[in-house]
Amino acid sequence: MGPEQFPDIVEGTTDVIISVLPKVFAVVAGLFLAVLPAQAQLIPESFADLAERVSPSVVNITTTTAVEQDSGPGPVVPPGSPLEDFFNDFMNRQGQNNQPQQTSALGSGFMISADGYVVTNNHVIEGADEIVVELFEGRELAATVVGVDLKTDIALLKVESATPLPFVLFGNSDIARVGDWVLAVGNPLGQGFSVSSGIISARNRELEGNYDDFIQTDAAINRGNSGGPLFNMAGEVIGVNTAILSPNGGSIGIGFSMSAAVVSPVVAQLKEFGETRRGWLGVRIQNVEADLADALGLVETRGALVTDVPPGPALDAGMKSRDVILSFNGVKIADTRELVRLVGEAEIGIAVPVEVFRDGKIETLMVMLGRLEEGETAVATVDETTPPVAQVALGMTLSGLDDELRTQYNIPEDIRGVVVTAVDTTSEANEKGVAAGDVIVEMGQQPVQSPSDVMDRLKAAQEAGRTSILLLVRREGEGRFVALDPNQ
Repeated sequence: MGPEQFPDIVEGTTDVIISVLPKVFAVVAGLFLAVLPAQAQLIPESFADLAERVSPSVVNITTTTAVEQDSGPGPVVPPGSPLEDFFNDFMNRQGQNNQPQQTSALGSGFMISADGYVVTNNHVIEGADEIVVELFEGRELAATVVGVDLKTDIALLKVESATPLPFVLFGNSDIARVGDWVLAVGNPLGQGFSVSSGIISARNRELEGNYDDFIQTDAAINRGNSGGPLFNMAGEVIGVNTAILSPNGGSIGIGFSMSAAVVSPVVAQLKEFGETRRGWLGVRIQNVEADLADALGLVETRGALVTDVPPGPALDAGMKSRDVILSFNGVKIADTRELVRLVGEAEIGIAVPVEVFRDGKIETLMVMLGRLEEGETAVATVDETTPPVAQVALGMTLSGLDDELRTQYNIPEDIRGVVVTAVDTTSEANEKGVAAGDVIVEMGQQPVQSPSDVMDRLKAAQEAGRTSILLLVRREGEGRFVALDPNQ
């Protein structure tokens, strides 16, 4: 049945469509024009008002450090030689007289209170003999160090002023979104106060530290911007500009600011105590990968797998190696990074519920948190090691430990297990990062002392029809779990 069978209807419909089209276009055009002003409001016409409001709180920081000169051997002139005085004068003019030389460095910072507290990066002022803060108005003030935190590269300074100083407040960096406008203010390349704008390019970036929570931005950040603030459009500090990714040392649009969520509590502790006081759980942990979750019997691939429990709060509460921490103080744990941050921010000296997955069941342990800065690890004494006997399993050449192998691979005396002396490059073990010198201390959740123990655990796993077996491997004292297929 085609249009030719209903010519009147088709023609009539066409007439209606043609007559309606101009009205439709007019309505659509009107809606489009009505939406444009609303969208245009999201794009600031200028950052001038914001820059004018926040710039007085931003400071330039200059540090001076005395550096001992190493002149090296230098020329040798016989005593009494006619050239002796000439060479002595020449070497002194060249600074070769072993006198300390003054070196300077530049950075940025910002005021957080009217009485002169200044936040910056630790690497800006580290090792400085003298710190001078230059205000936006041009006044210079001597600064003293209140406290530093190496883990987040944050330092808190103090200056004295007869009049109240302009300052800014920390904002809520957790609600900042990718695509939001931001403003970076600082002292790039020693050029003085400078403002650059951009957007948040990414969130929750991690560079090196356990407490990293960087905001990535394309706002221009260069050397000298370190320690300066990253503002949101409300004029609140949501980050401290700390690092850039660059092949040439200049900005290529990839800068990193430590989030206010990390910096703010650190600054509060430095201000109150002159040091940080982080919570301490007392465990060594690793992320739960899919193969580990399968080997452990976990339904979800999340949490923090405990590899070691040295003497400390967790051990006192009954936590064990192979426990998977699923929640801390009522908050679900996605990975080790989240756990480290939550524990670090927790109040010390209080009992906190920690939910763990152990042997197929979920248990809750009450852990009395200690202080990280005071945490100590204990070294257990062990019996004599098993004489070395070589064996090949899962692509690994294995041997019992003796003094020679301990010396060869720098294995501590308190480590017991089976040492890996070679790894087949085509094996799964090699893909999972197992290397010569690693020590297998557990297999199938049981300790192993010799290659024959490894073969026994492997045979048991194969007979049970398992598709993965869990190994606890130590390297330079640090442990991690590796799941391998016992049937390969």
